[in-house]
Parts: sequence; C-alpha cells; structure tokens
Amino acid sequence: MKTNRSLSTEGQTLTERESKVPRQFQSYGLSLYFMNLSNGRQILDCASPLALFAQWRVRKRQRAAAVHDAPAPTRIPSGSGPPCAIWESSKLPVGLRSCLFLAALVLGAVLFAGCSANSSNEFQGYIEGEYVYVASPLGGGLTNLAVARGDEVKTGQLLFELERGSEAAAVQQAEKNLAQAQAQLDDLNKGKRPTEIASLEAQLERARANLKLAAADFGRREKLGGEDVISREELDQARAQRDADEAQVDQLTADLETARLGGREDVVRAAQDAVASQKAALDKARWSFDQKEQFAPTNAFVQDTLYRTAEWVAAGNPVVELLPPANIKVRFFVPETALPRIHTGQTVSVSFDGGPHAYSATVNYISTQAEFTPPVIYSRENRAKLVYMIEAKFSPADAMNLRPGQPVVVELK
Repeated sequence: MKTNRSLSTEGQTLTERESKVPRQFQSYGLSLYFMNLSNGRQILDCASPLALFAQWRVRKRQRAAAVHDAPAPTRIPSGSGPPCAIWESSKLPVGLRSCLFLAALVLGAVLFAGCSANSSNEFQGYIEGEYVYVASPLGGGLTNLAVARGDEVKTGQLLFELERGSEAAAVQQAEKNLAQAQAQLDDLNKGKRPTEIASLEAQLERARANLKLAAADFGRREKLGGEDVISREELDQARAQRDADEAQVDQLTADLETARLGGREDVVRAAQDAVASQKAALDKARWSFDQKEQFAPTNAFVQDTLYRTAEWVAAGNPVVELLPPANIKVRFFVPETALPRIHTGQTVSVSFDGGPHAYSATVNYISTQAEFTPPVIYSRENRAKLVYMIEAKFSPADAMNLRPGQPVVVELK
C-alpha cells in the first residue's frame, strides 16, 4: 500500500509536468504492449515516450523502497496521473525490463516523429474582417436609421438619413439663381424684340424707296445739265440727295443685322460664365442634399450601428459599420522553415470546430517582416522562433459562413 501511494503521488507530479508540454506534443499518443510469452501477463502500457521515461524513474524509486514481499501488479488510478500503467512481474529479470524499456522508447520516438511530420502543413490562425464605416461628410440630426445590427443589406439599400432642411433650401435657391442667369443669357442671344426688328425693317424699306427716287431724279437732272437746261447747283443737289438716301439704306441695314445678333460677344461670354457658375452652385447644393442620405456601397453584413435616432451626428462620424463578405480573410502564422513553401495565389484549406466542411482560401499576402522575435538574428535557435503572417481570402459564398475572431486551422495544399 505504501508503494501504491508513492506511485500515485509520483503520477500526479508527472501530470503537472506533462501539462507544461505544448499541446501539439501531448496530442500524439503512443500505446505499447509487451506480453510475457511465458505467462501471458501484460507488463507495460504507456501513452508517450515522455511517460515511459517518467514511469521508469517511478519504478526505479519503487525498487529502492520496495519491501521484502514482491508487490502485486499495480495500476495508476484513473485521474490520479498520466494515462500510463506499469504492470510488473517478479519473474522478469531487471536486465530484460531495461531492454524492453529502451525498445519502447525508440519505437515511441519513431512514431512521434511520424505524427509530427503529418501535421507540418497545419497552422493555427483566426478569421479577420476589414470593416467599412459609413459616414456622412456633413453633420446633422439622425432622422432615420433604416438598418439594425445583424441585418444583411444589398448594394444601394438605404442605411440612414440625416436632417437636411437647410440643404433643401440651398438647392431651391441655387435653382432660382441658375434660372435667372439663363434668362439673361437667352435675352442677349435673342437680340431686340420682334416688334423692334419689324420697325427697323420698315424704316429700311422706306429708305430704299427714297434712294430709288433720288437716283432716278439725279439721272434726269444729269441729262438736262449736259444740255445746259438746269444749273450745275441743281445737279449737285440731286446727286447729294441720292448719296444721302443710299447712306440711309446702308445704316438701316446694319442696324437691322445688329438687332438680330443680340448682345456683344464679351457680354455674351460673361453671361455664359454666370450660367456655368450657377450650375456648379446647384450641383454643390444637390450634393450636400444627397450626402444626408447614405446607402450600402456593396452587399454586406451590418456589424453594428453607432448612433440612435434623434441623436446628433458630427460631420464625418460613422453611423453604420458594415462587413462585406469580400473583406473576410484568414490570418495565420507560419515558422521560417515553412515560409519557402508558401506563395501568393496558393490555395489553403481552412477548418474550424463545428464546421460542416473545410473552406478554400487563396493566399494574397505574405508579410515580409518576422514577428515575436528581436530584429537581429544571431543564431539558428533564434531563427527557429521566427513566424511570418500570411493572409488568404475566401470566396463571397464561403465568407458568409465565417466570423471575425473565429479560431481556425489552416492546411497547405
């Protein structure tokens, strides 16, 4: 009984020591059974090479403190130590037991190395999300919050609306200013009113008639002047009258063309610039008006809403936090020795607890900087501690089933 208590206590110490071993080393078990051919009794059953070595030490101490009577075969109670049992036989010599122990240790090391090799393509990671924060560039009271946390939105769906009474008034003012500037430009392009143009046309017709009469009178007087019937003075008066009527026709013709042309070119250009300026002012007012409503830029999951209805939202402060499926990725870390086997465009398999199946992702980013190590590497031991961050993206369909922060296992293909 003293020996059993000693073995149990030693087993508990071993459990505490094995709990400090990394989980990946504890997960690969080894069960070795040695049968005594002479009596068919099981003499050794261990879960790992580490447990073998620890139990060998236990047996060594037991032999030192053993009583005269050989103890019966003992087994560590369940829960009191590591999953390891030692069955002893008084018929086995000490040399044979040592040989069996060494054989078990070698075999366990080989199997452990094989298990480790199978897991060299698996790395621990987690799901990462790049959120989209939707905000308005203008401030105002929140009048309508059209979505809630946990909703799924489509592209163009209304997210929220801010108070925009002043922006609506600015749009109306800009529209009226544009209409006024456009009317002034149209007036310059049209020239004089139709009645004014008709008056100028009538004056031109009368001037042409006077010119025709003056030209005929001058012709007659010119013939009579050659026969010395009229004086030279009368002939000069007839010529002057004809020239005056001809000048009157030219003047009225030019006035009519000017009336039809409208304003001067520089005045028209100034009016055109005024119209363009008013159009820009209207576009700005409409933009400000439209910015008080924000819509979903893409299909996304509403991660959170940051304001409630009737609260004042400062300019530029996000109101809705979105997570598009395209922004979900897996982030995992690989040691330096595995880095040469990974390249952008490579496909990896991602799985997690409770997942219906593994998900495929494509490596799109490999960090160029090592993490969790000093910047200067001096030895092979330090180099073995280097890890590099790798990122891979999912297809939109697979991304809908993943959540940021979710731990995953990534396997290289």
